[in-house]
Amino acid sequence: MVDVANGVIELVGSKVRNKQGPLQMSDALESLGLESLDVLELTFAIEEKFNIEIPFNANTEFDFKTVGELVHAVEGLVAKKTASA
Repeated sequence: MVDVANGVIELVGSKVRNKQGPLQMSDALESLGLESLDVLELTFAIEEKFNIEIPFNANTEFDFKTVGELVHAVEGLVAKKTASA
């Protein structure tokens, strides 16, 4: 699932405003300066790139705290979709 991880990291990186250097799996999404609109756009971009649906409610806090948690969640959704295909 390296391609999924790289794809998610690339998409997160495209929204980051205040990070110097490469993203790490341990980076907290909140510390990357992502605003609510960024999170919404990121969610849509990930769904489109991997043809999945991320359970997300714009009125609640983002469920994923770190880049790694987001990567693992997307990997799980992609694996689930692949298994049911």
